[in-house]
Amino acid sequence: RLVGEACQKHGFFLVVNHGVDKTLIAHAHNYMDTFFELPLSEKQKAQRKIGESCGYASSFTGRFSSKLPWKETLSFRYTAEKNSSKHIEEYFHNRMGEPFDEFGRVYQDYCEAMSTLSLGIMELLGLSLGVSREHFREFFNENDSIMRLNYYPPCQKPDLTLGTGPHCDPTSLTILHQDQVGGLQVFVDNEWRSISPNFDAFVVNIGDTFM
Repeated sequence: RLVGEACQKHGFFLVVNHGVDKTLIAHAHNYMDTFFELPLSEKQKAQRKIGESCGYASSFTGRFSSKLPWKETLSFRYTAEKNSSKHIEEYFHNRMGEPFDEFGRVYQDYCEAMSTLSLGIMELLGLSLGVSREHFREFFNENDSIMRLNYYPPCQKPDLTLGTGPHCDPTSLTILHQDQVGGLQVFVDNEWRSISPNFDAFVVNIGDTFM
């Protein structure tokens, strides 16, 4: 009931007691920090090519048409198909080299955990919409997703930029884990409201598919 009410009102809710290992979450954050602290020449080994959805991109390398989105991102594809290989491990090995094999293992495990969590959330969405628990879970069982690491570096002219501007997610489901810096806001009742960081919780945003 609570999930259904949140989805109808604004599309956001927090998930706690999710069963995802805290150490895995911490490793995912630590490796993200390590990647974005690399010299630009190293990060550009994973440079996103025009027309692609995966790879490294930033406001400083021509990825965005304006300088408003002041951020860096690293995106890679995850698929839950039964016969799929450890493609995230392969992605890091092929694009960044052997020193990044552990990155690949951590994010492979993290994405598998997110896939499991998302299917559990799909059960709740099904129940909240009056269909069976398995209705959406079965549909999304072999899902194809994008994992994205976002970094918002300090900016000398913050009044001229946005970390990420106002937007809706053109997807079915977004699962977000915040660091302790904060900055995430949700538009509710005609005003922007901040979501305080909570390391023990995931922020869930149902995308345009369900809205």
